[in-house]
Amino acid sequence: MEVSQPGTLTSAQKDAIIDQVKQEIAVASINELLMNVTKKCFHKCIPKPGTALDSSEQKCLAMCLDRYLDTLSVVGSTYSRRLQKERERM
Repeated sequence: MEVSQPGTLTSAQKDAIIDQVKQEIAVASINELLMNVTKKCFHKCIPKPGTALDSSEQKCLAMCLDRYLDTLSVVGSTYSRRLQKERERM
C-alpha cells in the first residue's frame, strides 16, 4: 500500500486497513475459541492423559464441543437481538 503524502490515506486504503483488521480479529476470535474449548473440554473429559483416547473420552469431547458451540450460538444470537433492539430505539 503506497501513500502519496505522509499521514494521509485514500478511502480505498482506509477500507483495506479496516478489512485487514477485521480479518485479524476474526482469526484471533477463532483461536481464542479453540483454546477455550481445548482447555475446558480436555480438563473435563480426559482425567488421565495417555497415548490414545478411549471411546468414552472421544464421546465426552464431542459432546463438550457441541455444548460449547451451542452455548456460543445462543449467546451470539441474544447479543445480536439486543443490539438490534438498541438500534431500533435510536
